[in-house]
Amino acid sequence: MPGTPLSTAQSMTDSPAVALTTCRLPSGCTNVIFATTGMLEWPRRNSYDGRFAEGTKLLRVVGLTGGIASGKSTAASLLSELGAHIIDADVLGHRAYDPSTSAFEAVVETFGNDIVAEDGSIDRRALGGKVFGDDNALKRLTDIVWPEIRRLAELEIRRIGSENPVAIIVVEAAVLLEAGWEDIADEIWVVVVDPEVAIERAMKRDGTDRAAIEARINSQLSNEQRTTKADLVIDNSEDETTLVRQVEAAWKQVANR
Repeated sequence: MPGTPLSTAQSMTDSPAVALTTCRLPSGCTNVIFATTGMLEWPRRNSYDGRFAEGTKLLRVVGLTGGIASGKSTAASLLSELGAHIIDADVLGHRAYDPSTSAFEAVVETFGNDIVAEDGSIDRRALGGKVFGDDNALKRLTDIVWPEIRRLAELEIRRIGSENPVAIIVVEAAVLLEAGWEDIADEIWVVVVDPEVAIERAMKRDGTDRAAIEARINSQLSNEQRTTKADLVIDNSEDETTLVRQVEAAWKQVANR
C-alpha cells in the first residue's frame, strides 16, 4: 500500500544520513504509458498489468507535493537538473486565469466583473479579497480552477510524451492531494519537514510573523495525512546536502526502472 516502508535510501547511496521510504507494490510503484497512434493515454496508478517485457522503459509521471517551506520546489529544481521534465502547477494556475479559458469566464461569472483588471485579466488581489477567510467562497473558486489546472497538466504530459516517449515527468503541485490529482501520476512523492523547521524557514523566507505561518500550516494537510498517500517520502528537516542525497536516490530508483 502507498506509504508502506520498503527500504531506505541507504540501499541506494553510500550515505547513512539519507532517509527515504518507498512502497511495496508488484509494479514497483511504476505505472505505464501506452503510446498509440496519434495519442497517449495512461492507466491509473498501480494498474501495471505486466504486458511489457521486464526492463522496458516508458513515460513515467511523478506527482511531487509538500506543505509550506517543505522544500518541494527545491526538490523539483534538483530533479530538473537530473533530467526530469517539470510541470509546475503554480504556473498552470496562472494560465488557468487566462481570458481564453473557460475557467476565466466561470470565475468572473461567480465573483463579479469587479475582479477584472483594466487590461482584461483577473485581478488576483481583488479575487483574493473575496475568498480570503470564506471557506465556501474558496471552495467555489477551487471547484472552478483546479479542474482547469489538471486539464492543462494533462495536456503538458501528452505534449512531453509525444516528444519523448521515455521521459520522466514531475508534476509539482502543492494541492496535488487536496485536489484529488493522485491518479494523474504513476507515483506520489511527498516532501515533508518538521513543522518547527517549516515555521523558521517560512518566517525567514517570507518575512511573515509566526502566527501567520502557523495558521497556514494548520490549514494544510499534515505530514501524516500526506505520507499515508505517498509512494515515496523525502524528509527535508535537515540541510540541503541531505535533501540532495535523497532526491538523487529517488531519481535513481525511477530512472533505472
